[in-house]
Amino acid sequence: MSASVDPTPGSRRLARGVVATWWYTAGGVMFLQLMLVLFWTLIAFTLSDTTVVGVVVAVGGVLWCASTMLLLRDYRHRVDAAPGVAWRRILLPIAVAVAFGATAGALLGSWQLALMPVMQSLTLLNWPAGVRYRMTIAAVLLLVVLGFIDARQYTETTWWMPIVYTSLLPVMTVSTLWWWDVLMTLDRARASESRLAATQERLRVATDVHDLQGHHLQVIALQLELAERLMPADPAAGMEQLRAARASVDDARQGTRDLATRYRSVPLGDELANARDLLEAAGLSVEAHIAADADRAPASALGPIIRETTTNVLRHGSGERARIALARDGAIWRYTLTNDADRAAADDPVDAAASGIAGMRRRIADAGGLLAVERDGGSFSITVTVPAEEPA
Repeated sequence: MSASVDPTPGSRRLARGVVATWWYTAGGVMFLQLMLVLFWTLIAFTLSDTTVVGVVVAVGGVLWCASTMLLLRDYRHRVDAAPGVAWRRILLPIAVAVAFGATAGALLGSWQLALMPVMQSLTLLNWPAGVRYRMTIAAVLLLVVLGFIDARQYTETTWWMPIVYTSLLPVMTVSTLWWWDVLMTLDRARASESRLAATQERLRVATDVHDLQGHHLQVIALQLELAERLMPADPAAGMEQLRAARASVDDARQGTRDLATRYRSVPLGDELANARDLLEAAGLSVEAHIAADADRAPASALGPIIRETTTNVLRHGSGERARIALARDGAIWRYTLTNDADRAAADDPVDAAASGIAGMRRRIADAGGLLAVERDGGSFSITVTVPAEEPA
C-alpha cells in the first residue's frame, strides 16, 4: 500500500483557487436564473388578478433553479466524464424544467416562458464539442421568435424586457461557463507540463545512471575476466587486475555519489531562503543581507555549510535573533551567520558544536576557503570565505 503524499502549499492554493473559480462560475449562472425568475414573477403579479399565479411562478422558478444545480455538478466534471449525455442522471432536472415551463407558461399565456426552462437546462448538458454552441444559437432564435409572439399581451413599456432577458439567458450562461472551460484547459495544460518535465528529468537521470554504471561495470567485467585468465599462469598479474577491479568499484561508487549530489543540489538562493524560513519558523528574528547574484557563489561548498550552520543555531542558540549575510568581496565570497548564543553553552569550556565546526572547516579547506569562529559574550558568529567561481 503506497503512502499518501501531502500536497505542497502551492498546490493547495492552486486547488483552492480552482474550487473558488467554480463556485464563482456556478454562482453567476444561478444568479442569472434567479433574476429571470424574479423578473417573470413581477410580470405575473402585474398581469394576473390573483396572487396565486405569482406565487406559483416564484416557487416553481426556485425549484427549477435548484434542479439545475445537478446539471452544473455534472458540467464541472464533464471533461472527465464519458462522451455523450448521461440521460438517466438528467431526467429529474429536465422533468422539473418541463413541469415549471408548462405550468408557468400556461398561467401567463407565454410561449417564451414555457420553453425557456427547457432551453436553459439543455444548455447545461454535457454536449459533444461544437453541438452545444449550435444548440445555444437555435435556442436563442427560437426564444426571440416566441417572445415576439407573446409581446402583444404586454404593455408598451415592458414588452421588450422579457424578450431580451429571456432570449439572451442561454448566451449569458454559455459565456459564463466559457471562463470555467478556459481555466480547466489552462490547469490541465499546467499539470501536463509538470508531468512532462518530471518525466524528462527521470529520463535524464536514468540516462546518466546508465551511462555511468554501464561504463564502470564493463571495465570491471573486463578486469575480472583478465584476472581469471592470468591467475593460473601469473598469480601476481592476476592479483593486480583484481586490485584494479576493486579500484574501479570505488570509482563507480564515488561517481554514483557525485551524481546523486549533483541532482540533489539546490540553488544557493533557495538554500538561503530555506535557512531564513526555518529560523523564522523556530521563532527567531532573522536579518538577512543577501547579494543579488548569490546564485553565482559556489553552491557545492557553501550549500552544506548553510545547512549545517542553520542546524547549529537551532541546537545551540537561545532562539531570539540571527543574522545571515552573503556577499562577494573581490575574488572571494563571504558567508556569515551570527546568532545569540546560549549562555550555558557559552560558559561551558567544552564546545558542544566543536565536532560540527571541525567537519565544516575540513570541507571548506578542501574547497580552498577558510572558516572563522567568533564568540563575543552572548553572540556567536561563523564566517566562511571561499574563492569565487564563475559559472561556465
